[in-house]
Amino acid sequence: MTRSLVISAPASGVGKTTVTLALARAYRDRGLKVQCFKSGPDYIDPAFHTAATGRASVNIDGWAMHREAIEALASRGADADLILAEGSMGLFDGVAAPGVSSTGSTSDIAEMMGWPVLLVIDPSGQAQTAAAVAAGLRDFRAGLRLAGVVLNRVASARHEDLVRRAMARVGIAVFGALPRYAAITLPKRHLGLVQAEEQAELIDLIAEAARFVTGHVDLDALLQSAACAWAAPRAVRRLNITPPGQHIALARDAAFSFVYPHLLEAWRAAGAEISTFSPLADEGPDASADVCWLPGGYPELHADRLAANTRFRGALRSFAETRPVHGECGGYMVLGTALTDADGVRHEMAGLLGLETSFAQRRMHLGYRLAELAMPMPGYQTGARLRGHEFHYSAIVSQPDTPLAVVRDATGAVVAETGSRRGHATGTFFHLIAEDR
Repeated sequence: MTRSLVISAPASGVGKTTVTLALARAYRDRGLKVQCFKSGPDYIDPAFHTAATGRASVNIDGWAMHREAIEALASRGADADLILAEGSMGLFDGVAAPGVSSTGSTSDIAEMMGWPVLLVIDPSGQAQTAAAVAAGLRDFRAGLRLAGVVLNRVASARHEDLVRRAMARVGIAVFGALPRYAAITLPKRHLGLVQAEEQAELIDLIAEAARFVTGHVDLDALLQSAACAWAAPRAVRRLNITPPGQHIALARDAAFSFVYPHLLEAWRAAGAEISTFSPLADEGPDASADVCWLPGGYPELHADRLAANTRFRGALRSFAETRPVHGECGGYMVLGTALTDADGVRHEMAGLLGLETSFAQRRMHLGYRLAELAMPMPGYQTGARLRGHEFHYSAIVSQPDTPLAVVRDATGAVVAETGSRRGHATGTFFHLIAEDR
């Protein structure tokens, strides 16, 4: 039996990621095998998890994935001593209409898997009310088991005592209380946390967070609370994700790094070969590949270099003369005609599509997407239904090409970001998570 915990909170921004990383590293330092997961669509947290545990972390998503796919991904923790699944947003936050398995909330995953929940509670600006919040979350829906809480950013010993006493009165275990400590704060960026591969001091930061948590959390009691009845399924199905080609040239660097690990694993499991190249290093796709895939990332932060890298853009254009090229979100923008950065500077892109985008006036596009293809794209024919997620701050200046798909949000409403196709080039603003079947 593997011990498991879902780490959640009443809301975003209370320290779930920091606590997850600290606990993962602290238990690893004790000699335990720790397997992390991320509930919901997120590229950045799994990379941090991997750095903390030494084991690849993957996303599990109740809105986009069928239960058997979630169980297949969760089975990678069968040989672990402890599973830590980091939630997204607040414990019960999901979309209004359920997807293939659930609304996408962290609580749905916890209930589906039978994993107990550890709440990270930030009692800043309150005391006993924190216990009312925790008790409300515990009692909001039957079927969830609350292991207890870790208090984060407590102001003083007196503050901690007030909250602990209130938690005791409502029967909620407090496994530890963390004082405010800026040294373990992860830096931010406009789309979320800075990526793990960009932080040279990440390992030291995680190690310091682990030492800090070890000194303030009862790790033995918390580990005991993680006992649950879940066991990995004996027969594990392969994920139902079609690779876009037999040999995939994948753009991979600081500008193109938003790739779901489960997607790459599924491609390889289906027999596909993946070779990477760096547009920022002015490299083009492998000439022997039969498809090129440009994932999302932060091209707007590197737009001047991408515009100046004529070897990359020339090689990409030559590739697209005979073979398919697909871009997701940032990759889609780079396949377009031009990208205007946040300072209003217009940069020429690859020009394989007529799309022109701008970050000059930030407008957030966020949410799950269900796409029905009106045109084929690599790996999928017309009529295929794909589930994904969109998150960016760019605006469409022009999108003149043939729409790639009819795209709807989680409520079923049609969105304007249809993706597009021109010749062998295709692109979408949403990132593919799973096939809808």
